[in-house]
Amino acid sequence: MADDFHRPTHFSNDWFERVEGDVDPVVRLQLASETANALLARVRAGADPEVVERILRVAREDGIDIVAELWSGARPHSLPGALWRVHLLHALVTQRAEEAAHLYQAGADALPTAAPVVAGVPAPATPAELRTLSETILRGVFAGDFALALERAAAFAIVTAAGAVQLAHQDETTHPDRASARTKLAARLTDIAEDLRICGRLWRSDSLA
Repeated sequence: MADDFHRPTHFSNDWFERVEGDVDPVVRLQLASETANALLARVRAGADPEVVERILRVAREDGIDIVAELWSGARPHSLPGALWRVHLLHALVTQRAEEAAHLYQAGADALPTAAPVVAGVPAPATPAELRTLSETILRGVFAGDFALALERAAAFAIVTAAGAVQLAHQDETTHPDRASARTKLAARLTDIAEDLRICGRLWRSDSLA
């Protein structure tokens, strides 16, 4: 399976925008659903630790963008849609680790909710701890409680979004462009968090397809 995914994923500043391809939209959505279901079914059915670790290694070292691009256009509240959002968060943590840790810690300091506890990152957050969280979430997707993995990913997104808002406020006067970018990131992360929460509920009710 690892040999099927070899191109690294690199996102520009607008990396949260949907990936548009030249595949017919109907075929693309069908492929997205089939690949998501096949990947999850194959791995979760046996829960082979070696296979799970191989997938984690591929995600960590090479990315899974060949398949993930198919998931990018899927409905938000679908299995491929959920996997795409987890993939985006994983890419944020692995490719922008220092920034992600800075945003997450700012959010954890500001939020009076249990989201940081649900996410499970000790304070102060470091890039290494966020990478560990990301791999824990991925491991849960492929071998553990899938709904819980989605809920932890949603909590991470909420905390990071709160941090982006806090730091955007600080940047408004001195770094307006960065403030604008962080505000947009916060809005996208908030949407992702809500979509993942809904997907988690659908999975628990056996309604996520």
